[in-house]
Amino acid sequence: MKNRGFEVAHGFEDQDIHLPVRKTKKSAGYDVEAACDTIIPPYVFGMKPTLVETGLKAYMPEDEFLLLANRSSNPFKKGLVMANSVGIIDADYYGNADNDGAMKFAFYNFGKEELLIHKGEAIGQAIFMKYLKVDNDETTQERCGGFGSTDKK
Repeated sequence: MKNRGFEVAHGFEDQDIHLPVRKTKKSAGYDVEAACDTIIPPYVFGMKPTLVETGLKAYMPEDEFLLLANRSSNPFKKGLVMANSVGIIDADYYGNADNDGAMKFAFYNFGKEELLIHKGEAIGQAIFMKYLKVDNDETTQERCGGFGSTDKK
């Protein structure tokens, strides 16, 4: 029986995607790698962030989420900042019809030069976490898609 973990998302099966691992026995996060080479241009006001593919999807119990966090060294060494500070992957994102639950990291490059992220380079961490509901939570809405779909009617 599967409880929580990572799988290669559809469309990435033949691309040598590595499942995330923790580097030490007391690490909270699983190190996530880039699925392909990606160029991140220097930030210009108003531009959209660059999405870096991971080729991964994650499954977990319904009372958990996956927190995507930047590597602590990225801002200082590379000028890379996550556009949304953290990413949240909900349990019902797994296997969705739009993108099978494929996760991406959204980055801005605050360096002066474009930055090349290489396939297989560690770009962030993924941490499984529990969440709580309030007493009067009566949500029944089902997910209707992938990235950015929870605000669709």
